[in-house]
Amino acid sequence: MDDRVRLDPTLICHAAVITPLLAAGNAIPPLFALLALMLAGVVLVSLLLLRLRQSMLAGYFICGIVIANSGVLEFLGGGESHERVSQMAEFGVVLLMFTLGLEFSLGELRFLRRQAFVGGGWQMGLCMLSAGAASTLMQLPWQAAVILSVALAMSSTAVSLKSFQDLGLEASPGARMALAVAIFQDLFIIVFFLFMPLLLPQPGVEAAHLPRLGSLALRGGAFVILSGVAARWIIPWVLNAVTQTRSRELFTLTVIGSCVGLAFIGGLLGLGLALGAFVAGLAVSESIFKHRILADVMPLKDLFLTLFFVSVGLMIDLKSAMQLWLPICALTAAIMLVKAGVITFIARYLNLVHRQALMAGIGLCSAGEFSLVLLQQASTARLWSNETQQTLLVASAFSMGLLPALLKLGQPLGDWLVKRGWGRGKPVKFDGGTLRQRVAGMSGHAIICGHGPVGEKLNNALLDAGVQTLVVELNAETVRMLQRQGQPVLFADASHEETWELTRLKHARLVALTFPDATVNAQALAVVREQRPDVPVLARARFSSDVERLKRLGATQVVNDETEAANSIVQLARTLQGG
Repeated sequence: MDDRVRLDPTLICHAAVITPLLAAGNAIPPLFALLALMLAGVVLVSLLLLRLRQSMLAGYFICGIVIANSGVLEFLGGGESHERVSQMAEFGVVLLMFTLGLEFSLGELRFLRRQAFVGGGWQMGLCMLSAGAASTLMQLPWQAAVILSVALAMSSTAVSLKSFQDLGLEASPGARMALAVAIFQDLFIIVFFLFMPLLLPQPGVEAAHLPRLGSLALRGGAFVILSGVAARWIIPWVLNAVTQTRSRELFTLTVIGSCVGLAFIGGLLGLGLALGAFVAGLAVSESIFKHRILADVMPLKDLFLTLFFVSVGLMIDLKSAMQLWLPICALTAAIMLVKAGVITFIARYLNLVHRQALMAGIGLCSAGEFSLVLLQQASTARLWSNETQQTLLVASAFSMGLLPALLKLGQPLGDWLVKRGWGRGKPVKFDGGTLRQRVAGMSGHAIICGHGPVGEKLNNALLDAGVQTLVVELNAETVRMLQRQGQPVLFADASHEETWELTRLKHARLVALTFPDATVNAQALAVVREQRPDVPVLARARFSSDVERLKRLGATQVVNDETEAANSIVQLARTLQGG
């Protein structure tokens, strides 16, 4: 009989495999492991949803719900990891507020003032009254009723406008009506954020509302003065100095620094990070730097907003949601039906035809990002029970996830209504107005990158031929000059993918890259060919060695400076010799 000790294979496997894996897992920071799991999960779920032609937004929520209810969160650090992710998600909200302020346009507000103030005012008022009445029936405190009524009246601007863009309807009257109402909602939520501290109970603080209101007014006035000085003199001067260096990295750092800096000041004054970030965006919203800032900030905003939506999913308890499925479904249906009906009615009152009014109503029928932010802040103050919080969170997220699919159904439903003779009112005209609106409505235009001597001559020739043009330029003085002339122009970098989304490349008839730098032209060509393989592209190359490179990348025709100069010199020499 063998006297050697027999080792259990299970113990050998545990010692050789499992123990080293656990040791390695303990060496990895829990937050990093959680972020890796979140991002990998988001990619996989989103790929599946895209294959099914569904919105990626639902994938973000699903990923958070799976992580929160699978036990992984506790394994990777529990509440501490969740808190860290929530902090990063809050930074995503700051960037969202910054881009909302950046996209906000006083010129557009003036042009859409009737739709914004009349339509948006009635929408917020009627929806808040409906939600407030429901809150009263639930016997919630008046502070909770106010916060809940505002939260449920808000809509998702990002999801709505993105859905309109995916359908190619961003310039339609329905989309413009949705934009007008969204502008009013943005203005309203900023003011509400300012006064929200008065609604939230503060432990250990029993001060009367009047002194707190006076303190809030003083802090708000100080912040307005500081932000006004920064918007009028400091930020434009700094951005102008940075653009002279032509450093993309420094420009992006300056933009993020301005956003975070004003948000930090707003937080120090007790006004909230979100308000400071919105004011930072507003500070540059009317400057020539707007489109380049959008191109630089959008990828960061998308990343942190993904974390925000996943963090909302992390707060959803699947067991509670399953038990509360009936009130969740009822609340989701009530939110979407009431808001769609209210906005459709208002749009019809403003003379939109029934089909466009219906599209505007569907586009804004969901809850919004700020609904989730308000619900999170109210949850920390414990203004309602955990069951109510779960119902509100899941219903809000569910309505946002359903929005893109419902908007697709809005078109055939609108056509069906038109065939039945509904809505014979005259549509509101939204075209014309500011340069931004002209760019948003462009179709069949030529995109000219660069407005040097070559770009200027090409632009004049196309305009003389009756072709609408859009110039992309990085020289600030040139952009200001073209704006004064009424020429549609973007201060943006042609090598950025986000720039080409702003140019409406899908609707363009021609692209001309007039830069002499072949590297910049090659980067722009790669983006153009990815989005529009069929559009003709004229490119310029300084040296003969760059011609074949640009042609391989997809340039239709390449003009070579050396060849053209040689041909001109030869022609001049023959002329002089013949003379």
